[in-house]
Amino acid sequence: MSDKPTIGYLGVGLMGEPMVNRLLDAGFEVTVWNRTKSKLDKVIAKGAIAADTPAELAARCDYVFMCLMDAASIETVVFGENGVCRSDNPKILVDFGTIHPDTCRDFAARLRAQNGTTWVDAPISGGVAGAADGTLAIMAGGSRADIDTLRPVIAHLSARFTHMGENGAGLLTKLCNQIIVGSTMAVIAEAVNFATKSGVDAGALTHALKGGFADSLPFQLFAPRMVAGDFDNPLGATDTMIKDQLAISDVAASVGAKIPMTDQALKILKNASDHGDGQRDISSIIKVFDRSE
Repeated sequence: MSDKPTIGYLGVGLMGEPMVNRLLDAGFEVTVWNRTKSKLDKVIAKGAIAADTPAELAARCDYVFMCLMDAASIETVVFGENGVCRSDNPKILVDFGTIHPDTCRDFAARLRAQNGTTWVDAPISGGVAGAADGTLAIMAGGSRADIDTLRPVIAHLSARFTHMGENGAGLLTKLCNQIIVGSTMAVIAEAVNFATKSGVDAGALTHALKGGFADSLPFQLFAPRMVAGDFDNPLGATDTMIKDQLAISDVAASVGAKIPMTDQALKILKNASDHGDGQRDISSIIKVFDRSE
């Protein structure tokens, strides 16, 4: 019998699939659940065990990992009729998604009251490539004891797993990340548009600026997509970033923080979404710069 903890993973999508694959490669028993069952086919073929409900998954596992789209999905999966809360087996639930910090604190208190499971908010940054390579940056909120318990498992998924404080602190740190990323995406689009309109080969920008102060991973990933108009098969959807920017705005208003760059980035993102690009790759915001309004 393996001395490794058993892992459950709820939400095997763009990020979840490569993370599950890494856990399987590391020798963990992984039980999976997804609303669209066909998305489980690849990880089941690799050795994952399918559960019919989140409650069934929770009953099999020491730790439950979760990467879902939004707070409404989380509430259903955790607290619904067949939710995680129906089992008192899992010791820790780890949420890799990005929701409002206040919502996280509420969920954490509710889950602990219902079945004793503790909650760690552990939003991730690094994209699909980072998930596949195990180089994600993970910012964690929860008890230090839970974070230390999880480290041997999370080490297979991340290059950095940083304890930022109690519940909600990981999400607040992710919102800091999204302030930078959201504004960076808008500036990259502005620069690509400027190059194109000025007669510069925008396709050569990533090579020309690589290693300089303007370089970044988002620049290298998304500028070529902007140049090529490659907006399908999103690395990150516009509406997902809007969700995070709205959370930033709400927290900023509550604490009195000024966020002028985020406000401007949000206007650009909303413009893209309003014109039908909400579910397309965030690089589609380049089209905003060609609109007259």
